[in-house]
Amino acid sequence: MLKSPDNSTEQRFSSRAGLILSALGIAVGTGNIWRFPRIAAQNTGDSGSGAFLISWVIFLFLWSIPLIIAEYASGRRHRSGVINVFIKAMSKRFAWIGSFVAFVPLAITFYYSVVVGWCAYYFIYMATHSLPADLGSAMAVWNQYQSGYWPIITHLMAILLGALVIWKGVNSIEKANKILIPSLLLIVIICVIRAVTLPGAGAGLKYLFTADLKQLGNTRTWIDALTQNAWDTGAGWGLFMTYAAYMKKEHGCVSNAFLTGIGNNTVSILSGIMVFGTVFSVLKHEMGMSDIRILEIMRESGPASTGLTFIWMPQLFSKMFGGGILAAIFFLGLTFAGFTSLIAMLELPSRVMVDAGIKRNRAILIIAVLVFIFGIPSARSLNLLSNQDFVWGVALMISGALIAMMIIKQGVQEIRSEINQHPNDLMLGKWWNYNITWFVPLAATVLIIWWLAQSFVPGEWYNPFREFSFMSCIFQWGIVLILLIVFNKRIARFFV
Repeated sequence: MLKSPDNSTEQRFSSRAGLILSALGIAVGTGNIWRFPRIAAQNTGDSGSGAFLISWVIFLFLWSIPLIIAEYASGRRHRSGVINVFIKAMSKRFAWIGSFVAFVPLAITFYYSVVVGWCAYYFIYMATHSLPADLGSAMAVWNQYQSGYWPIITHLMAILLGALVIWKGVNSIEKANKILIPSLLLIVIICVIRAVTLPGAGAGLKYLFTADLKQLGNTRTWIDALTQNAWDTGAGWGLFMTYAAYMKKEHGCVSNAFLTGIGNNTVSILSGIMVFGTVFSVLKHEMGMSDIRILEIMRESGPASTGLTFIWMPQLFSKMFGGGILAAIFFLGLTFAGFTSLIAMLELPSRVMVDAGIKRNRAILIIAVLVFIFGIPSARSLNLLSNQDFVWGVALMISGALIAMMIIKQGVQEIRSEINQHPNDLMLGKWWNYNITWFVPLAATVLIIWWLAQSFVPGEWYNPFREFSFMSCIFQWGIVLILLIVFNKRIARFFV
């Protein structure tokens, strides 16, 4: 029987490299490899996706990196899990706010582990079967998998493996990421090299990087860029805050935040090169499809955004020399990407329970059981999974604004002065004060209003059980917030 250490408050990352790789494990996930190319395809102008890339990079520096700095600084300052950080920073009256920030990534974990299970299944399938050569056979593989109990089994396997990794604390997390992240980067680079050497891949790369500047006047371009950056980097989730509790004092917040954010976006760009190059090579060069039809295929995500990854990518690889090996490598990389993020998602609520006085091994067991049970509905229903992805994906914007609120409550200038006390770190300028005080709350408000407006379907907006309805978000957020506010005093008693 494994024994779990109870001195989790005293654990630290052994090196800066271990911290950076673990932080990249948070940031680099399935959103980089399958979501980014699809969102880029949805935001193309007449000549390409370059305008989206411009706005996406801008938000890296206006939203993601400032929030990552805030999370690093808060976690290192208070050496606690998310709820306890908010209590220490804002008082026990605001335990419900920290609880909501902690609950959002937990709710995402309920279905994210299901998606990681999909990736693992497809890796095994691609390594042991011939590739589907057409849409019908690709759909048959997907439908056969989804119609049985395999999604529940792979969901459970992902949770058990994730729980095993975090069982012995930060040292185990660090060791896992030191293996998984370099392996993932190697896999992505191998796939990128193969993609750019395909006949006709240049047309895809040209389309990816050519900017139609008229798109910068399109509100949708900027909104999607901010949304993708939040998903890309993991900023505002509370995950960096959790890992920052294990930072050494000499580990700088600012330089690490820039390395994490830029490293993450580099993986997204490489993924975009890989997918655009591959899709254009096969569909345009070999099959003679028009650019418009190719973009339609890339935009069609299928149920729960599965189309490009689980239905189209195997077909694309089947048309390449050595495609079977490349497909297995691709899905292995996708599994690694999802799994490194899942580790952080399981660690966050486990650390919260440790702060509440529960022994670490028991806390991990409780979280594993909860994630498995509450993930079963998403494993059985793609529509429910899509709903949860929508509801709690929007809630991430609220979470980012609440983290900014916590910094404002403590005093933005005070926090910045504390950050700048570390001589080996980059100096943080006053721009961060204005960014956290004004831009992040405003951007979150605009984004949430836009998301809810998109879900406003006449005659159905008030239906809380409609998949993407306005009321579905309000209903689920409301239940959680009401319970947290009602039990705020009881929650607060467990901490500090």
